[in-house]
Amino acid sequence: MYCVREVTEDLYWIGGNDRRLALFENVHPIPRGVSYNSYLLLDEKTVLFDTVDWSICRQFLENIKGVLGDRDLDYMVINHMEPDHAACIEEIVIRYPNVKIICTEKAFLFMHQFGFQIEDKVEQVKEGDTMSFGKHNVVFVSAPMVHWPEAMVTYDTTNGVLFSADAFGSFGALDGKLFNDEVNFDRDWIDDARRYYTNIVGKYGPHVQALLKKAGTIDIKIICPLHGPVWRNDFGYLLDKYDKWSSYTPEEKGVMIVYGTMYGNTEAAANELATRLVKKGITNVVMYDVSKTHVSYLISETFKYSHVVLASVTYNLKIYPPMLDYIMDMKALNLQKRTFAIIENGSWAPQSGKLMRELLEEMKDMTILDNEISINSSMKESDEDLMESIADSIIESMK
Repeated sequence: MYCVREVTEDLYWIGGNDRRLALFENVHPIPRGVSYNSYLLLDEKTVLFDTVDWSICRQFLENIKGVLGDRDLDYMVINHMEPDHAACIEEIVIRYPNVKIICTEKAFLFMHQFGFQIEDKVEQVKEGDTMSFGKHNVVFVSAPMVHWPEAMVTYDTTNGVLFSADAFGSFGALDGKLFNDEVNFDRDWIDDARRYYTNIVGKYGPHVQALLKKAGTIDIKIICPLHGPVWRNDFGYLLDKYDKWSSYTPEEKGVMIVYGTMYGNTEAAANELATRLVKKGITNVVMYDVSKTHVSYLISETFKYSHVVLASVTYNLKIYPPMLDYIMDMKALNLQKRTFAIIENGSWAPQSGKLMRELLEEMKDMTILDNEISINSSMKESDEDLMESIADSIIESMK
């Protein structure tokens, strides 16, 4: 039984959802699952835009057959070669042997690397090339490193549809609601969208900025990403989020306190700082235990907030391992333009603060406040003035 949605006249969503998968890319938790989007155009020529992950291939093939009916498949456009979108290429070729594959030169190379036998099937395209499928005319736009080097997007000049590959995507299964205006995106989807972008694409902000500039030159009516809802209005909201994330600009002025604690003493210090901030009028404060919160959530929240407090116990004369992993992920994803405060703890040789500062200083455009506090085992009354000083320093830096 096939299950599809009409996107516009002649264009159908034929993807599916995976709610069984626990970890996206075997790294990032996806408690709400994920959608794999693919689209089929019925014109004088029939055109498939990307395939899906192997996990939903059977449903995908039924959807294609249900929409095509007795028609053959003429073209398959591959915007992105990552296996969650390209795993079923050979399955399509087996069932539709006359199909021609449209992709970039590097995507063709990746097909070889994945072992696909498609030599006589491929038509390579590059930036600015166009094709006509009947009344629908498309232009191919290069989008390297968003977030693989072979990526492109395809723009239908006839109806204003942008097939955006992994850009503008999100974690989360679709639950029958395909379009952004069928959900409360700001309530139910923005956290998954931010976590998807920051962890998957976040490192490549300058490349996303370049793509946004290209997108600003075309009249987009619908955005069809490879994950998450299809956008047919409120583009300003979406583009503003992407502009902030890709320029590493905080979404909100607020304080994110991330603590690494073994027996609760460092957590108590973090709670004390949070309480002081709130008493002084800074209510946009969130706290996370670095040992209990998956790093993908920490990264997403770090992209959201302007100020971050790192509170870490010293462990084997080093940074507490989960805190170190978090900081190294920040560095790997090119995070910038944040203000940090540091709290360290140690019973005989506290030095996690010095080591955290050294790592932060290696990152781009980071501000590290001087009002640092070093705790010996647990916070005492003699530490209160320093804690007050940190709170005041954070508030002053937010003005």
